[in-house]
Amino acid sequence: MTPTELVMPAARYEFGGDEFVFVEIDQAMSLEANFKAMTITAALRERAVDGVIDICPSNASYMIRVDPDVVHPAELVELLRSLERSAARLSADLVLPTRVIDVPVLYDDPWTRETLMRFRDRHQDPEATDLEYAARINGYPGVPQLIDALSGAPYIVTMLGFVPGLPFCYQMVPRERQIEVPKYVRPRTDTPERAFGYGGAFAVVYPVRGAGGYQLFGIAPAPVLDLSQTLPDFNEHAVFPKAGDIIRYRSIDQAEFDQIRGQVETGEFRYRIRQFEFKPGEFLADPDAVNNELLEVLYR
Repeated sequence: MTPTELVMPAARYEFGGDEFVFVEIDQAMSLEANFKAMTITAALRERAVDGVIDICPSNASYMIRVDPDVVHPAELVELLRSLERSAARLSADLVLPTRVIDVPVLYDDPWTRETLMRFRDRHQDPEATDLEYAARINGYPGVPQLIDALSGAPYIVTMLGFVPGLPFCYQMVPRERQIEVPKYVRPRTDTPERAFGYGGAFAVVYPVRGAGGYQLFGIAPAPVLDLSQTLPDFNEHAVFPKAGDIIRYRSIDQAEFDQIRGQVETGEFRYRIRQFEFKPGEFLADPDAVNNELLEVLYR
């Protein structure tokens, strides 16, 4: 397989005081931009540069925190420019180790439906539910077909943010098949904990109850944030998702939802997780084939 060319403008480098370097890969958010950011930050981690304190990838950018007494930010930028040039072509053997994770979601659930109906005055279509509205503007004949599309292909966690533990996820399909929805005209003042939301081309699971502006499509029975760290998957960190994780938001029924909630409450629940050697170049060359492989690995 020949290397995959990532055609995008040169990155923009900025300094944040004495300790931070911010790098914008592209103004447009895309899988390609995120793959490039992940490739560069993974290469930087492998180099274990003295003075680099933290590496934080994002949707189409990344930020580095440094100890300026050990490494000057300007010197780091020279290294990052070199890594950028290397990442312009994704070689066939480039591997990003990651996790493939099954995240169950009860779509069109009673809790998010009750919430969204309380805020119809803030929505583009007060006469429809969020799922009905999203199905219509994305060209699906109905809600069941939209849910099939939402749950049919995996997503990649491009960043964590907004509130602790919230994973921004981009569905791993060609751009012409991306599901896209606008945020509410005005944000809600209430969103259920673990609500599955969609805004722009990004899916999220809200880790805590609070305000929000994404369209509400369902709810997850298991948390993405566990401050008590009682569940086994949270032993090492209170936040479960990681940038670069690959997630399948699998559609479940009420019975499975209730079963998983019971396991969460007794502390027995564990996510289905498989380790995977992800090759961005192979994915960009044939997304459907790689997605099929991801799902086969996950449910093997």
